[in-house]
Amino acid sequence: MPESMSRQRKIIHIDMDAFYAAVEERDRPDLVGKPVVVGGLPNSRGVVATANYEARRYGIHSAMPASQALRLCPFAEFIRPRFDVYRDVSRQIMEILRRFSDCVEPLSLDEAYLDVTDSHHFRGSATRIAQSIKAVVLQETRLTASAGVSYNKFLAKIASGLNKPNGLTVIRPEEGPRFVHDLPVGQFYGIGKATETKMKKLGIHSGADLLRWSQNALALHFGKAGYWYALLARGEDPRPVRAHRPRKSLGTEITFAHDISDIQLLLEELERQTHEIMKKLNAHDWQAHTVTVKVRYDNFEQVTRSQSFRQAFDATQACLYVRQLLQKTEAGNRSVRLLGVTVSGLEETPETLLQPPLWQDESSKIEHDLF
Repeated sequence: MPESMSRQRKIIHIDMDAFYAAVEERDRPDLVGKPVVVGGLPNSRGVVATANYEARRYGIHSAMPASQALRLCPFAEFIRPRFDVYRDVSRQIMEILRRFSDCVEPLSLDEAYLDVTDSHHFRGSATRIAQSIKAVVLQETRLTASAGVSYNKFLAKIASGLNKPNGLTVIRPEEGPRFVHDLPVGQFYGIGKATETKMKKLGIHSGADLLRWSQNALALHFGKAGYWYALLARGEDPRPVRAHRPRKSLGTEITFAHDISDIQLLLEELERQTHEIMKKLNAHDWQAHTVTVKVRYDNFEQVTRSQSFRQAFDATQACLYVRQLLQKTEAGNRSVRLLGVTVSGLEETPETLLQPPLWQDESSKIEHDLF
């Protein structure tokens, strides 16, 4: 149902600022003020997990090869991730969020949605709630968070990234359509690089351009995702905040008849498994944010290597990531008896949550609550 025909919601998106790097700076004050890169070491085939804002000024960003990051900033501090520490801090942050709402949907270790529509905190003011959350997180973790406040998940998530770090941005119901009107299509939820390129070839560069296309015309070019894009062009997103979304994963593995030490054979098998998993994902209309490679050596010792991403990945990207992860093991130098791939952090692709929408009469109005 279009949002202007339904009860107005108040959604907050909390996003920690350069989370991994911020934790490292908190625990090592000598790093403050220096460019910090968390991830693979520059003399390895590793990639950047995150970089603090000093490092980002040099063009360093997540998923960039660590060797390239070193070239961009030779004096940066490169630090291996401490995921156990990050998970502990994440649990602390999520506990804080649940003090303000029973409806909290974590997206990753460092970000989450809250639905505060029925909250009695601060007389129901979503802005005041977001301000208080930021203050409590800072007081109890010594880390800063940015917050976006709006009437749906799409706009709240975009808002949280507008004034980083330590920002707070509110997009009110009456401001949403105009905000989307000027938004580049590359910043729309669910529009990746390939779709952005296709849209630009069609002359669609902004929300205003997208709004000029009918839902049927968009569906003709983009399949069922076209209905989703038509909704977003109007500043609408009906997805609920899912407080108890089940944690799902999908994986496959093989135990070899004979132990294998040929790295090329292992890489080929890994790609085969990855393509198999990605086909199953697509068949179920799921997308994944984390990929894990599992290796069991000939002495039955087992290791796993994982990487998580804010944006869902496609099959081509997944094959690249699993190759990088395998290279972080001793496969090739040690014989391998079992090899597996798992994808997790699954969620439905945005368009599967929608049916072709029936647009409301233009005279419909959103009832404005206290924001």
